[in-house]
Amino acid sequence: MPKDNSIKSVLIVGSGPIIIGQACEFDYSGSQAARSLKEEGIKVILINSNPATIMTDPMMADKVYLLPLTIESLEQILQENQIDAVLPTMGGQTALNLCKEADEIGLWKQYNCRMIGVDVAAIDLAEDREQFRQLMVKIGVAVAPSKVANSFLEGKEFAQVIGFPLVIRPSFTLGGTGGGFVHDASELDAALEKGLKASPIHEVLVEKAVLGWKEYELELLRDQADNVVIICTVENLDPMGVHTGDSITVAPAMTLSDTAFQEMRNKAMLMMRSLGNFSGGCNVQFALNPETEELIAVEINPRVSRSSALASKATGYPIAKIAAKLAIGYLLDELKNQITQTTSAYFEPALDYVIVKVPRWNFDKFKGANDTLGLQMKSVGEVMAIGRSFTEAIQKACQSLENNAVGLGYYGKSMMHAEELLEYIKTPKWDRLFRIKDALMAEMRAEGASYEERMEALEKVEHPKPLRYFIYETFNAFSTYHFEVRSTGRSARSASDTHLQGVAVIAPAAIVVTGPGGP
Repeated sequence: MPKDNSIKSVLIVGSGPIIIGQACEFDYSGSQAARSLKEEGIKVILINSNPATIMTDPMMADKVYLLPLTIESLEQILQENQIDAVLPTMGGQTALNLCKEADEIGLWKQYNCRMIGVDVAAIDLAEDREQFRQLMVKIGVAVAPSKVANSFLEGKEFAQVIGFPLVIRPSFTLGGTGGGFVHDASELDAALEKGLKASPIHEVLVEKAVLGWKEYELELLRDQADNVVIICTVENLDPMGVHTGDSITVAPAMTLSDTAFQEMRNKAMLMMRSLGNFSGGCNVQFALNPETEELIAVEINPRVSRSSALASKATGYPIAKIAAKLAIGYLLDELKNQITQTTSAYFEPALDYVIVKVPRWNFDKFKGANDTLGLQMKSVGEVMAIGRSFTEAIQKACQSLENNAVGLGYYGKSMMHAEELLEYIKTPKWDRLFRIKDALMAEMRAEGASYEERMEALEKVEHPKPLRYFIYETFNAFSTYHFEVRSTGRSARSASDTHLQGVAVIAPAAIVVTGPGGP
């Protein structure tokens, strides 16, 4: 079906201030959606309380309101403008909660405005933990044993039934706010109190923890004809227990068997369709037992998410742009493939390269802050790297963090002994990737492995051999830290000329960096 011509103006609800626990993915999505709707000749009105965003640029929307994200602000906008529809899926959980509240008090109905891209029933099913659990049981998708608690005493009672370790998940929150693990009874009271306070409806899910299970995310799009495509499958390096925003993630999924992958695809589509008849983007998260490949659903978000922005950049498929067009009535096969411009958008991208996302933390600026990673997102941003292999992509990502890391090979050599390192990496910290490497090197050193053997085992970094002018700078950085090169006095130019001699194409090469003073 073509677009809904009755929609002449759309209100896009932003996500408010960019805070820790909420990255700028919603600014990216909101900007794409505004452009997409304006292409269709639709008047775009935007509300967002954060002026430091791209989406609030006067060029993005026809009218921008820098107002608090409240019911009063929405009513003011509806009074001043003739708005046909509101699009809440580009502003994260903040926008969904606000639009849901407006619907409950009859604001949209009063001003003859309707929600597009999602409906209230879908929001409730996805965000209300008990409704989500019941829906999964109904459609035959496994979930972890859990119970909903609306009071402190209920939570304590359920915890005794389910047993430890537990996960406390507040309803209707963003970025895992208020959530946490409970390893024994001594931690339960504080965790329950924190979770109940964080939830706007004073509700938490007390759930059996599946610590150590692998975590996956799927990005889906659906139109009004019930066509569904899976844009990207993302695998988390960190197992269950670390928020996906704080986890190193890889696309496409690297360690899935075909059987598990197909089961995950089928269940993701079933979950999205079971939420109701809405059109747009959706994010589904799963946990997988690495030994048995048992699969359980973790959550579903009927909106564009942090992973949507990553998936868009990774695949070249503009999820937010297409989701906005689906919301106004278009079908997937009616829209153009943004890459080819000849085929339709009804396709699933296939990647012949690897994407790695590594979060960035600023714990050094918050002295005394708890730097242990868990269910609540603590990163302030992220880098994304593209490579022909995982090792190449993660090397590039580590070099891009702006924390003085020269790739994975060197980041502030740890002063801890092997036993201390092994104890340190048991708890997920922001620098765990580098300290795991240190622990491996320390262990190999203790086993009597030579320097060359350690480097071969741990530093197999496939790095694209750069152009001549670039290799000079690369080698200079390399020679600054590498004691063997420094001692020989070789120049960057002579070394790069040797490297490039006879090379006519870009080919893999290894760059090894170690700290001053050697291994």
